[in-house]
Amino acid sequence: MKLQRMNRRALTLGALAVSGALALTACGSDDTGNTNGGGSSASASNNSAIKCDGAKGQLQASGSSAQKNAIDAWVKAYTAACKDVQINYNPTGSGAGVTAFTQGQTAFAGSDSALKPEDAAAAKKACAGNAAVDLPMVGGPIALGYNVDGVDNLVLDSATIAKIFDGKIKTWDDAAIKKLNPDAKLPSTKIQAFHRSDESGTTDNFTKYLIATAPSDWKYSGGKAWQAKGGQSAQGSSGLAQQVKQTPGAISYFELSYAADGINTVDLKTDAATPVKASVENATKAISTAKVVGTGNDLALELNYKPTAEGAYPLTLVTYEILCEKGNKADTLAATKSFLTYIASEDGQNQLTAAQYAPIPAEIITKVRSTISNLG
Repeated sequence: MKLQRMNRRALTLGALAVSGALALTACGSDDTGNTNGGGSSASASNNSAIKCDGAKGQLQASGSSAQKNAIDAWVKAYTAACKDVQINYNPTGSGAGVTAFTQGQTAFAGSDSALKPEDAAAAKKACAGNAAVDLPMVGGPIALGYNVDGVDNLVLDSATIAKIFDGKIKTWDDAAIKKLNPDAKLPSTKIQAFHRSDESGTTDNFTKYLIATAPSDWKYSGGKAWQAKGGQSAQGSSGLAQQVKQTPGAISYFELSYAADGINTVDLKTDAATPVKASVENATKAISTAKVVGTGNDLALELNYKPTAEGAYPLTLVTYEILCEKGNKADTLAATKSFLTYIASEDGQNQLTAAQYAPIPAEIITKVRSTISNLG
């Protein structure tokens, strides 16, 4: 993460204000194509949360597939109100999104990890010598989805998960899994562990969790690129979810919204008395203990992968929208500010719960709104 430790300030995140969630059906698009909300005869006056402010033209963005389902809902609502704007968000993965942004190809990038120092230096060129900022916009749990016939409830701890994804535990009836699930009828089916083929902030956060909670069983340094040997790979979060659905014995990691279509998810064994289910509410308990480690208008967060509260789901991520604080391209600045103003608004954030994401806590999203209003 982009850290300046000497100036590090710890800020406990406030409680989430979630009220009146608006359920919107996401636009249809796959994980490798563009999201195009299209135009509509609706006017901005029909939704007071969306102010077009003269925005028009095409807005290109790419990156995190973790937030794709949230972006779909936002784009649908926004472009219905602002019919002169077309938004194309390509869920290429966090690494590719950051690269496209630093090369000046997009107005902003979505990333499940804050900019690293080397990326921040490259971003300065795209920002006409100004700094890029990390704006947390989407939170939520990373679910471990699995496909094991006859097993509808499964508990795993971080050490066992690390061994599964490192190829050390090979079958579902392994003694370590049996110990955690004494009442389950575990088959001898071979474990098929799937990981991301593309550079991914979800991978980064998943492996950070393993590093923090099972260091003796996960010896890799972490990052957006998968490092462990073995296993199988797929593109994007939807690619992993599809593989889990169609592959007996499969297990993989992806955002909870991708598990909504009938995929069972693992309960995590933590230091708490009861294993914790992957849910927005339980992830919120963990995210609320994160700390701001960015400086100035940069709001990079340090997540807590070892929360102590009962019911806190520790395997979480926050997706950032990354863009220039100053030096944005003039032809897309109005649309960028207008769209980001909407998604950071109370109504925009409230839509997240309907799509199995967590809104950003009030104290942080207030700072995000302030930064957006001053973009130049």
